[in-house]
Amino acid sequence: MRRVDAHQHFWLLSRGDYGWLTPELGPIHRDFLPSDIEPLLARYGIAATVLVQAAPTEAETRYMLSLADAHPFVEAVVGWTDFAAPDAPAAIARLAGHTKLKGLRPMIQDIADVAWMLRPELGPAFRALVAHDLVFDALVLPRHLDNLFRLAQRHPDLRVVIDHCAKPAIAAGGFSGWADDMRRIAAETAATCKLSGLVTEAGAGWSVERLRPYVDHVLTVFGPARVLWGSDWPVSTLAASYGDWIAATDLLLEGCSADERQAILGGNASRIYRL
Repeated sequence: MRRVDAHQHFWLLSRGDYGWLTPELGPIHRDFLPSDIEPLLARYGIAATVLVQAAPTEAETRYMLSLADAHPFVEAVVGWTDFAAPDAPAAIARLAGHTKLKGLRPMIQDIADVAWMLRPELGPAFRALVAHDLVFDALVLPRHLDNLFRLAQRHPDLRVVIDHCAKPAIAAGGFSGWADDMRRIAAETAATCKLSGLVTEAGAGWSVERLRPYVDHVLTVFGPARVLWGSDWPVSTLAASYGDWIAATDLLLEGCSADERQAILGGNASRIYRL
């Protein structure tokens, strides 16, 4: 089985554009670079990764692409550009010229307007994503799911990947509204979902059994062919080590067949991100 980590980050604090990454985040307020993750990939048999943006700048996207050029295990980059800019389609075309640029991700969770993704001026950017066969990584929270559903219906050819299962409020016990919205998106759109980020949403007291209802729901409504595994490293280390999340994943997927596990743990990411 070729395992793929479909969601990881790097950052170099001296670059200066990670506005969310403050000293209050303690253990992750330091540089995280390829040399930090390479031993983990080797230890756990991860063949490739998808490197995802952590700053809302094209400069960071170019930095990530330079790391991908230098490190073959990074087989895809999900970058950033300003979807609302008048020249967004040209910017997307320019970024798509790099063979490892496979998707783009606005930082929707940090945008005050919950309906931002539906603004008419963003239409050209979404159409450009479709034209260049790029993935739209949806960094959304449960409150955004109704609008994400509308967006996916407005652009049926847009390849949508929901990051971190839309960050359900696991620590607070939130389930039913999130579950209903995810069921509708799964049933009525072609969106896929990343099995990632859940330990952080559950918090320090997380357990496999606490995560299981959320994972089971995602697997049920999307099906194993539309779920892909990611670590969200190093953000995930706020709650769990890389190995802890892999061990938890193994338990959470124990009801899946060998073929289904192979799809979730690597095959789906390879297909969706055109690795």
